[in-house]
Order: sequence, then C-alpha cells, then structure tokens
Amino acid sequence: METGYARVSRGDSQDIDPQLRALRDAGCDPIYQEEASGGRADRPELARAIGALKPGDVLVVWKLDRLSRSLRDLLFTLEAITAAGAGFRSLTEAIDTTTAPGRLMTQMLGAFAEFERAMIRERTINGLAHARSAGRHLGRRPSLTGQQRAEIIAKAEAGQGSPAQLASLFRVSRSTVQRVLRKHREQG
Repeated sequence: METGYARVSRGDSQDIDPQLRALRDAGCDPIYQEEASGGRADRPELARAIGALKPGDVLVVWKLDRLSRSLRDLLFTLEAITAAGAGFRSLTEAIDTTTAPGRLMTQMLGAFAEFERAMIRERTINGLAHARSAGRHLGRRPSLTGQQRAEIIAKAEAGQGSPAQLASLFRVSRSTVQRVLRKHREQG
C-alpha cells in the first residue's frame, strides 16, 4: 500500500493541492496532510502516517523537503519508516528506498550525517580541551564558595545545626551540605 504525506508551512499561503494531486496520481491512499513547519519535530500527521505503516508499505511524498528540512531529522524519519518495515519514495527527486539505488542513496545520506556528527564531536572535544588549558571553569558554577564550605564544616563540627538547618541557612539543598561534609570526612 502506498501512503501519501503532504505538508505546507504554516502561514506561507502555500497551496497543498498540487501535492495532493501528485500523490493521488501516484496511487496513494490514504494521504495524510498537515500545515506545519518542516523544521519542527512535532508533526502529528507525519507521526500518524508512519505509525500506520505496515511491512511492505511505502510512504510517498511529493518532494523531499515536504518530509524534512534537516538532514538529521530526515535520517531519523527514514529510520522510523525502515523500522516499520516500510519503504520511502519521493516523487520529485526520484528517491525510492524500495530499490537498490534508492537504498544506496539513503546510505550515502546516512554516511554524510555520521561524518557531520563526528566532526561536531571532534570540534567540541577540542574546544573543551582549549578552554581547560586556558584555565576556564567548565560546567555549572559551584553553589557554595570555599568560605561557605568551611563555615558549613565548622558549624557541623561544633554541633550548630543539622544538615537540613545548614542547607536552609546557606540556601542550598540538604544533599549539597551532606556532600560537603562527606568530602571533608574523606579528606580528613
């Protein structure tokens, strides 16, 4: 069975009729349609269309950009279609994952996306190493200064408050106070 999916962007006054006509001419039934940005991940009609696919079915779109605007999202969508045991076909670009050349094209897109993710990961690791070597603190700022930690330890050792009372006094969680005290005991 060939299932169609047609999408126009919200507020662009685009006409969905040419897509519907092309999908009907391609033999699609049913045809899911919606008005939503292709950059959004939450497209309920696309989710319904993919959810309705059975092994051997084919999801058909008029043009690839009707399915997705980003390579990453496109690959996730194609994975979901494949997981359903279905194929994918784009009428305009002549991409058809039910054929060997179509599967090759999809695998090439996947290889480029994997390469892109590896490059992003490499740049991130290099950026973090550079920041550390420059002496920059990475991550969340500590909720307590060194002086405040010393005060918590001194008050706790003097019996001037429970961890819950000290947490309230320093406006942190009880687990933060307990962590400070545990670290002090381990070092002491």
